Amino acid sequence: MAEEKKNEICMPDDEFLFELCDLFRIFGDSTRIKILFVLMDREMNVGDIATELNLNQSAVSHQLRVLKDAKIVKFRRDGKSMYYSLDDDHVRNMLALGMEHVEE
Repeated sequence: MAEEKKNEICMPDDEFLFELCDLFRIFGDSTRIKILFVLMDREMNVGDIATELNLNQSAVSHQLRVLKDAKIVKFRRDGKSMYYSLDDDHVRNMLALGMEHVEE
């Protein structure tokens, strides 16, 4: 009986699982992934990201808003400019683990 308890899965509640699904959904868009990769080691403004990825600024702004709302990127204001970067090392780790998994 004690052995059965060791193997039991402690299932998180539905609200937590919904939030986890929502987080992974954010990573399910190639444009957002490209943005995250250009932000891996530096902060950039919308115009620079758009130029680097050959996208229009409107598309980049929209995706940055999604990423910011999900707390995957953060921003700082410098005068009228906004500079974006990855929110924390968790995001870098998730990208690195995803790349490692795909490369296997």
